[in-house]
Amino acid sequence: MDALIYTAMSGAERAMRGQQVHANNLANLDTNGFRANLELAQSAKLPGYGYDDRHMSQLQANAITDRQGALRATGRELDVAISGPGYFAVQGPTGEGYTRAGAITLDADGTMTVNGMQLLGEGGPITLPIHRKVEIGQDGTVSILGPGADAQLQVIDKLRLVRAEASELTKNEAGLLVARDGQPLNTDATVLVKAGHLEGANVSAIEEMVATMSLNRTFEIQMKLFKAADSMNEIGNKLISG
Repeated sequence: MDALIYTAMSGAERAMRGQQVHANNLANLDTNGFRANLELAQSAKLPGYGYDDRHMSQLQANAITDRQGALRATGRELDVAISGPGYFAVQGPTGEGYTRAGAITLDADGTMTVNGMQLLGEGGPITLPIHRKVEIGQDGTVSILGPGADAQLQVIDKLRLVRAEASELTKNEAGLLVARDGQPLNTDATVLVKAGHLEGANVSAIEEMVATMSLNRTFEIQMKLFKAADSMNEIGNKLISG
């Protein structure tokens, strides 16, 4: 009976934490470029002598799904979305990170930023001089039109675009994607961008709600198992006590 209690309580905890993962996905339904977290679990033995038949369920919530989110036209010259697989590189609090968010803003120095983090080009953070127009090409080339009437387009830098499989990435404390091995990703010339667009979150509200309801039922079943194990323990104690 003791082993059954461990199994039931471990399953109930996994269901509860799984609900938190899906609740976080739903909360970011309108966050541009958000990558949905996946809820994965694996069996783990309980350490200690005499506990060989007791197993716990360990939740792994550090995996993501890389399916494409919906692209929305904004017409804003500093809005950019990645068309197909790939990521923008930004300078995060603890080093280089990757994102699909493309709502670019300029700070007081003219440096391009995304969500307050410097957007990286092939030469480092991209800082724009005084200009009257910005153009971002399909290959990530950043060009400006100077303030003069006879000014011509001038290439400033090129966005650092990278590519990786979802299984190779995880999220850090800042919510940025990073490589699991801790190494920076290589620039990939095949990644394409679409100016004047933003990508929405790749979260499906229907899938998240269905998963949440399924976890609710799982939690209820685990609670019934726990009560059944407790009842069997009481009966066993009565038999032993005679």
